[in-house]
Amino acid sequence: MSERAAPFYCPYCGDEDLRPSGEGHGAWECGACNRAFRLKFLGLLARGLQRADNGGDDQI
Repeated sequence: MSERAAPFYCPYCGDEDLRPSGEGHGAWECGACNRAFRLKFLGLLARGLQRADNGGDDQI
């Protein structure tokens, strides 16, 4: 079984100075902006995404 994926950058400031938090599964701390956040996988989209003619992603 493989380990869970880790975030590459902070969703608030964009810095890469991240470390796991002691607050539980999926919790991370950013050393640059001093914020803590939690990542959680919600599930797969039932209908998925389909590429529109203009190159953007539109839900069906």
